[in-house]
Amino acid sequence: MPRRPPTVRSGNQPAPAPAMEPADGGPWAHSRAALARLERLLRCSRCTNILKEPVCLGGCEHIFCSNIFGVRPVDYTDNENIRSLLLLPEKNESFSTSQCSVVTAGQRRNGPLVLIGSGLSSQQQKMLSKLEALLKAKKCAEFDSTVTHVIVPDGEAQSTLKCMLGILNGCWLLKFDWVKACLHSKVREQEEKYEVPGGPQRSRLNREQLLPKLFDGCYFFLAGNFKHHPKDDLLKLIAAAGGKMLSRKPKPDSDVTQTINTVAYHAKPDSDQRFCTQYIVYEDLFNCRPERVRQGKVWMAPSTWLISCVMAFELLPLDS
Repeated sequence: MPRRPPTVRSGNQPAPAPAMEPADGGPWAHSRAALARLERLLRCSRCTNILKEPVCLGGCEHIFCSNIFGVRPVDYTDNENIRSLLLLPEKNESFSTSQCSVVTAGQRRNGPLVLIGSGLSSQQQKMLSKLEALLKAKKCAEFDSTVTHVIVPDGEAQSTLKCMLGILNGCWLLKFDWVKACLHSKVREQEEKYEVPGGPQRSRLNREQLLPKLFDGCYFFLAGNFKHHPKDDLLKLIAAAGGKMLSRKPKPDSDVTQTINTVAYHAKPDSDQRFCTQYIVYEDLFNCRPERVRQGKVWMAPSTWLISCVMAFELLPLDS
């Protein structure tokens, strides 16, 4: 087997410098290069500034400033005068809501009309079919994203899947009297007079103002079996409310879990629940009460609480 000739270097050619050593050399050459690398690693990949309050997303190992998790200007000020000024829009929310809804509700009336009944008797279903023909509307048997009006037999929303999906999607939730009035006048009556108050109205106005959905910023893990409200129904409700599902049970003592700095948009600003983003949901109607967890970002919550939040279109407080 032939030998390979040895590699030789001319004596006049200088040895190559180490990869980290600048051309000018010097006793601090390696340190300066290392500090330059460290500075690059400490910059936020979004804003390119030096990281302040760095946080990890958890799924990957990317590090960001905490400048990207929906923190409002009011969260950064210690001055009470400035804080009160920044909170003025929230205090006048009812005024701005009513003004905004006048325009957008009228715009929605010009679109297609899709009706669905929830809990109606056979006679009421027949009357709803007559209204469909009169208004040239479409009537659905199952809820889908095209539904605009959910009709209930009386003045209260029901915890049926159709009703709850209607609430979460910002549909009109109307008393059956609206159907009677339309059939009597032969025209589409304005809905406000017949709207179910409370959660349905809050959700409709929320949608018309293009605000985030109810569970925006929240993550859920369903623990155990669910009988009263089937697990598939809960999954549909969480998805319709803008929530995200966790494939594994969150660990309250995990640094990755506790450093996620997202906030729940619809939680009250002065509540510690605003910073709780991960809920372990269990069914509490059959004496199935696991060990209570209420630690930082991770809280335990009964399924009845989730349903109540949907019906009220609010992130309701949890008992401590």
